[in-house]
Amino acid sequence: MQTESKSPLELEQCLKCSICTAVCPVMNNTDAYPGPKQCGPDAERYRMKDIRFFDESALKKCLNCKRCEVACPHGVKVAELIQTARRDMSQHGPGLREIMLANTDIMGSLATLVAPIANFATGLQLSKEVLHATVGIDHRRTFPKYAGTKFETWYHRHAAQNQGQFKHQVAYFHGCYVNFNYPKLGQDLVHVMNAFGYGVQLLEKEKCCGVALMANNMYNQAKKQGQVNIDSMRKALQGGVETIVTTSSSCTLNMREDYPTMLGIDQKDVKEHLGLAVRFISRLLDEGNVKLVWKEGFKKHVCYHTACHMARLGWNVYTLNILRQIPGLELDILEQNCCGISGTYGFKKENYELSQKIGSTLFNDIEATNAEAVVTECETCKWQIEMSTSLPVINPISLLAEALDLEATQKANIR
Repeated sequence: MQTESKSPLELEQCLKCSICTAVCPVMNNTDAYPGPKQCGPDAERYRMKDIRFFDESALKKCLNCKRCEVACPHGVKVAELIQTARRDMSQHGPGLREIMLANTDIMGSLATLVAPIANFATGLQLSKEVLHATVGIDHRRTFPKYAGTKFETWYHRHAAQNQGQFKHQVAYFHGCYVNFNYPKLGQDLVHVMNAFGYGVQLLEKEKCCGVALMANNMYNQAKKQGQVNIDSMRKALQGGVETIVTTSSSCTLNMREDYPTMLGIDQKDVKEHLGLAVRFISRLLDEGNVKLVWKEGFKKHVCYHTACHMARLGWNVYTLNILRQIPGLELDILEQNCCGISGTYGFKKENYELSQKIGSTLFNDIEATNAEAVVTECETCKWQIEMSTSLPVINPISLLAEALDLEATQKANIR
């Protein structure tokens, strides 16, 4: 697989300051992981000389949370070095568990056809014990529920015919979570964008972004799916949409940053037109291009969790800019602690206890706020936090849809 090459000199940018080890949630909770510096730039020097220095068991402990990259004073892509080594040197293909967890489009398409049965079956402790014993998915893990109607189905039935009336148009990469698990988020995005005077188009073809495939060493499949997404985005931009918006921080980071380096996908012409809806909306608000009409008497107490990949993007400022403008919203901003799930990582039985240990500080911080809900842009953080605390988790777009008088806002923006 051809990808962007790494210069050996990049390794020499590491200062040996060990800041990355100080912020690593894995190293700080287990002795089984040597840490990002040792597994990243330090070990890479040896791996470049001899593949026998490749220690997959250690590297598999990495969450790929990228907190090390956020902290590095010289911009060394530590997590990327670790993941690249796993991609290029691993001698083990994915097992049944990895195939099940990573093929979200296939599993989601099947599960939504029989959603009540699928949700009942995955909620049974007996089913969990069987999965634990046979494929290695931990029996203590709570599975996300599947929706009976896909978001794409809802969109084509109830929204598609109305989108052409708007002067401005955006394309929406909804992702597998919105499509199969939580269509309401996609519906909220459509309602909010329509209220701002923007029509929402779906991509001609959309596949899972591939982040779960990459985490489970299925890079060739991830590249095929990623190329479909970028080609569809490119076509949408050529067709006149102003931008492509998303609602998942992990999908967005993967498509913007990891597609060229990890999959060899050329998306330079698309990248700057691709971003989270909160960034797009925040900029609209700052430029004074939309008018907001809030619901009278709206009140809610929430706490905001910066997901690790949101921190890597550096875009939590956009979400906070929006949240701070909502009248009646009491906002607590949590310390930036990892929730520990890291996509499919926390589903695996060998990682479950470590995953929960990593997230424990965040869980305690959340409970201490006495808030009504947690706000975050990451769907797997939502699964982890809802399983491990007493609070529901909502995307900032859904909170915005809840706080706005959508009909009055649309009238204010469309004359």
